[in-house]
Amino acid sequence: MSLTLAGKHAIVVGGGSGLGLGSARLLARDGAEVTIAGRTEQKLLDATAGLKEEGLVVRYAVCDGLDGPSVKAAVEAASNAERQLHIAVVVPGAASITPVLLFDDDQFSREVDGNIRPVYLLLKYAGHAMIRAGEGSFVAISSTAASFSARYIASYSAGKAGVDQLVRVAANELGRYRIRVNSVRPGMTRTPPTRPVFENIPMITAFLEGQPIARGGEIDDIAWAVRYFAGPESSWTTGQLLTVDGGHTLRAFVDYEQLIDLPDQRQVILDGDL
Repeated sequence: MSLTLAGKHAIVVGGGSGLGLGSARLLARDGAEVTIAGRTEQKLLDATAGLKEEGLVVRYAVCDGLDGPSVKAAVEAASNAERQLHIAVVVPGAASITPVLLFDDDQFSREVDGNIRPVYLLLKYAGHAMIRAGEGSFVAISSTAASFSARYIASYSAGKAGVDQLVRVAANELGRYRIRVNSVRPGMTRTPPTRPVFENIPMITAFLEGQPIARGGEIDDIAWAVRYFAGPESSWTTGQLLTVDGGHTLRAFVDYEQLIDLPDQRQVILDGDL
């Protein structure tokens, strides 16, 4: 079996579960020396044990993706003896469903930052290690919410749009150093955080009715896109935003107001409750 990524050192921030774990698995299967990183050590231990049962050995580093020194230390742990890194994948992000005029000021900023700050910090410190390596591939997990109007998740949409624009600018700057920067935009994909959506029959039905390919995404659908960007198959590809969504963005985002109880923005404001 040809191990396409043999000799490459990789880090996956958010690698303890879901899309990150799926991506780490494919990278390790192809021979990369993978370090998964995240905030919860037990989750990382469970993930490494599960991969070991599959015959895959990965390391782990406890890392807060919002904290620069923590991200720097995780990159150092994932790099080789010459402090070189070749592949970096960053997953973390979160959303809340809130009408656009009803966000608390700090809530909005915090949620935007929670989506874009981990991407920038890993880009910065992994980028340093890739400069030392003379090449590298950086992959951010974005969202379809970055590409069309997703009502009631404005902070998430803004944060993920910021991720995609950061990816494009960084790709433009770093190509001269043989560092490629791309993002993957998943549609509604079955992961631990999205389990409630898949269990909510009216909501998942609304998502699937908006897709030409009427099934939910699975972790490997996204992980294979990450693997493509990480490997030599995409050596002439940078600054790209790859949407993997069953065709959802050909249509329109679901209307959460029809699916869950949301406050009437106009009424809240006129009642003076904000």
